[in-house]
Amino acid sequence: MSEIQLRIILEILGRPPEHIVEGLKMLVEKLKNEKGVKLQHFKIHEPTLVKEAKDLYTTFADVEIAVDSINSLFMVAFNYMPANIEVIYPENVELNNNDLNHAVNQLIQRLHNYDAVTKNVVAERDFLAQRLKVHEPHLFNQPQQSPLEKDKKKKDSKLRARIVKKK
Repeated sequence: MSEIQLRIILEILGRPPEHIVEGLKMLVEKLKNEKGVKLQHFKIHEPTLVKEAKDLYTTFADVEIAVDSINSLFMVAFNYMPANIEVIYPENVELNNNDLNHAVNQLIQRLHNYDAVTKNVVAERDFLAQRLKVHEPHLFNQPQQSPLEKDKKKKDSKLRARIVKKK
């Protein structure tokens, strides 16, 4: 298979702005040194303040690369998690079943890993919640309602009663 030309967008969020720019430069440098990847061009954009957040910035890099195979494309997707990947060239990609099998199995392996991590986190959360219920049961009592909430519930129940009577 011939080279695959890609345009990807790498995003980063954090603080301070100069650190996220430096982090993005390091990420692009790491990508450049990957086997099967040729860095052709990149541009890092100025960080911007995230709306409704104080002192949290975001920036992104437009990166053009060439990869030597579909497997390298998947490696970039999995390892760098770009916000967007655009295949520029070739217009049509021909795959043999070996390359397709390898790519799909990489995807399945990654999904199984994520599934295992998720199940472990859920199990740990449930275990901690049970321990907390034993040692701190008062944390699981129903929260007290404010007078405004009580008043709203009272009005809602009166309205429901009127609707039922009209039927």
